[in-house]
Amino acid sequence: MTSEFYERNAEDYFRATVGIDMSEPRERFARLLSPGARVLDAGCGSGRDARAFHERGFQVTAFDASPRLAALAREHTGLPVEVRTFQEVAWCEAFEGLWASASLLHVPRAELPSVMRRLRDALVPGGIWHLSFKYGAGEREVEGRRFTDLDERAAEALVAEIGGLEVVWMGVEPSRKPQVPDERWLVVLLRRPA
Repeated sequence: MTSEFYERNAEDYFRATVGIDMSEPRERFARLLSPGARVLDAGCGSGRDARAFHERGFQVTAFDASPRLAALAREHTGLPVEVRTFQEVAWCEAFEGLWASASLLHVPRAELPSVMRRLRDALVPGGIWHLSFKYGAGEREVEGRRFTDLDERAAEALVAEIGGLEVVWMGVEPSRKPQVPDERWLVVLLRRPA
């Protein structure tokens, strides 16, 4: 359902999101990484953040579930962008940083623990993980896209359920999209303990 939405609307979604200013959350994440760290952009969408991390000197691997979006991200970043779902992630201790900005929110709540364990296992011990969800509780469908919303309590419960992760920072931030100024986001930084 959600991946079909992005296939049908790839160009519009690319145009709407590629210019969003994510410099503040990227900086919060990047300052916890060593220079040249390996970063996985999981569900990279337009490739906006993958490109910024690459330009900063990180070794970036990126993927998206939508073939059309992955192609646009490839063109935008000049990087190889794989077509892959979260359920197909199988890296083991391959990345110092994991960036999942506004992407895991499309995973049904029942599947989040297993998906997030796969991603956790892709991090080296000590690795840092940024993730963000629309702020709220429960699951919903909007115009052909599925959303799992989280608040602080639900995020803490999810992290406890997954295991092997600790919260480094958590906050609620306003939307960075001018067209939805009243939307709020839960942003979380996790660490896989050494």
